[in-house]
Amino acid sequence: MSRIQEAFTHGKAFIPFVTGGDPDLETTEALIYEMAKQGADLIEIGIPFSDPIAEGPVIQEADERALRAGCTTDKLFALVERVRKTVTIPLVFMTYVNPIYSYGSEKFMANCKQVGIDGVIVPDLPFEEKEELNPVCRQYGIELISLIAPTSKERIKSIAKEAEGFIYCVSSMGVTGVRSEITSDIGGMVALVRQVTDLPVAIGFGIATPKQAEDMAGYGDGVIVGSAIVKMIAEQGRESVKAVGDYVAKMKAAANRT
Repeated sequence: MSRIQEAFTHGKAFIPFVTGGDPDLETTEALIYEMAKQGADLIEIGIPFSDPIAEGPVIQEADERALRAGCTTDKLFALVERVRKTVTIPLVFMTYVNPIYSYGSEKFMANCKQVGIDGVIVPDLPFEEKEELNPVCRQYGIELISLIAPTSKERIKSIAKEAEGFIYCVSSMGVTGVRSEITSDIGGMVALVRQVTDLPVAIGFGIATPKQAEDMAGYGDGVIVGSAIVKMIAEQGRESVKAVGDYVAKMKAAANRT
């Protein structure tokens, strides 16, 4: 069992997302320590990118702030290397094809392995093109996390069959962002996945409230929250660490009420 799969063995997993370098690298580092302390089972770190097509305005603006503050992929590698001295839960990079290619796929994955990144999520890498990255991910033991969405339909089983780490179930159409209600047939999507794999399924996009976390955890093995946390960081900046930690503890507890 990989370290990512292990993260789903302590009840329902809670997976927070932060944009690396927003508002600055020191705050990102403090947030990772605090979220791990408050019960996060796995943390997604977004590599800021100028054209994040899967993201709504909240995360787009966070990317812009991080890039303006001078965040780079190399600085995030150095940050992960520092936090790995004490943080033992899985850490996953969320990024896009372009930053990986421009950095150099092999160098990128080699550095991920060296600093202790467990996996990568690449929302703009279509299932049909994942062999572009799969061999180099495997070479360095980095799990390439697959996404399924309401539009995946007949491809859901094919995607799930070849998935590794966990399956990221996108709960809503469109880009990331807080939603007042989630109306997709999550249960149907998860049922299709369960037919072909026993990999854990985590549900994300649009989850913000404890009630939503509780409801979505009922369908899968964990919940992912990004925009609600990034919004808190946007509002409170360097002062956001305690508030985000409290939120993580509350959402972890809610996910495990099911």
